[in-house]
Amino acid sequence: MADIKDRVKGAIDTGADRAKNMTDTAANAAKDATDRAGNTAGNNPGGTGGFLDKVQDQAQSAMHAVGGAASTARDRIGDYAGQVGDWAQDAYQHAGDYAKDFGSEVTSMIRRYPVQALLVGFGVGLLLGRAARA
Repeated sequence: MADIKDRVKGAIDTGADRAKNMTDTAANAAKDATDRAGNTAGNNPGGTGGFLDKVQDQAQSAMHAVGGAASTARDRIGDYAGQVGDWAQDAYQHAGDYAKDFGSEVTSMIRRYPVQALLVGFGVGLLLGRAARA
């Protein structure tokens, strides 16, 4: 149970790291574009300041959009991880209940038919012994 939760948490962390890396990459690309546009404006003075402002605005908009998408992805992954954790906990609970019920039934059967249970156990032991020897 704890192993499944650790795996899900690791997957969430990996997804969040990848989203952050994508955001950083987009931010760096936008900064590089802005720097290049600034260098172009510096080499060609006269009216290109508006172009530089537009490029900066577009770069910031792109950074915010990528950051929002990464945040949404992280939230969805967290929701899915919670659902998987709940499913795993339910499966664990059902398996434990099933094993408990099976044990109760076997115990009551042995109490009702003790001699037959001994003979069945003896027969199974013989078969396992022969199978192990072969």
